[in-house]
Amino acid sequence: MMKGKTVIVTGANSGIGKATAAGIVKLQGRVIMACRDLSRAEEAAREIREETGADSSQLVLKQLDLASLTSVHTFCQDIMKEEPRLDVLINNAGIYQCPYSRTEDGFEMQFGVNHLGHFLLTHLLLDLLKRSAPSRVVVVSSKLYKHGHINFEDLNSEHAYDKAFAYSRSKLANLLFTCELAQRLEGSGVTVNALTPGIVRTNLGRHVHVPVLAKPLFSLLSRGLFKSPEEGARTSVYLACSPEADAVQGQCFAECKPQVLLDKATDRDVASKLWDISEVMVGITM
Repeated sequence: MMKGKTVIVTGANSGIGKATAAGIVKLQGRVIMACRDLSRAEEAAREIREETGADSSQLVLKQLDLASLTSVHTFCQDIMKEEPRLDVLINNAGIYQCPYSRTEDGFEMQFGVNHLGHFLLTHLLLDLLKRSAPSRVVVVSSKLYKHGHINFEDLNSEHAYDKAFAYSRSKLANLLFTCELAQRLEGSGVTVNALTPGIVRTNLGRHVHVPVLAKPLFSLLSRGLFKSPEEGARTSVYLACSPEADAVQGQCFAECKPQVLLDKATDRDVASKLWDISEVMVGITM
């Protein structure tokens, strides 16, 4: 079903990203694993090969640090040079509720990686996606977007920082980005859709503190209540591969079905303003 197709998955070395890469490889697709840590990516690729029986040409490892605009530029230059086509870009990598820190370029880390890094990445790969049309962009958001708010006065959390709020805001930004990009891609043959994977057992929660005594109970509960990475990746794989999603544009999916979003996630004015400001922040000059 994906034979001959090339898919980029950011953050493909663990969790949902790794399970997404495995799912696409099983469908005969070729995955470029775009990861910050290449040694962890190599380990993940080895595990995917063992699990799926994929040959080595189906998994390509590339260094990409979304907390560095320089790294994003370098990655995209390489892709444009080496890849004749790009069928799907899956913006999957994410940082979850980390203590306050900044990216190489001075952005609050969650907003910088989850939104701005992917914003620039998508912008730089759009020409290749358009040349490869019909092609797709898939954006991994989160239901926690509901607690987010875009405060244009303090996008960088300089006045106040709350790690949970900052995460929610970055995931709301993902949905507003999807909304605006969908408008801009109308008629291009490139579709963009978002998804919320639900609560998945991944190492995304490594900054969340669980008391030592509660850990066994927590892991037991999480096995019962949380999805496995494979279940969490199902909608990502569906949006990347399914013929049903061919002509769908600007929607957000959960469990492989379109969802109705809160108004703040589809507000055209906010989406357009966020787009303009994001361009300035990542240094895109038209």
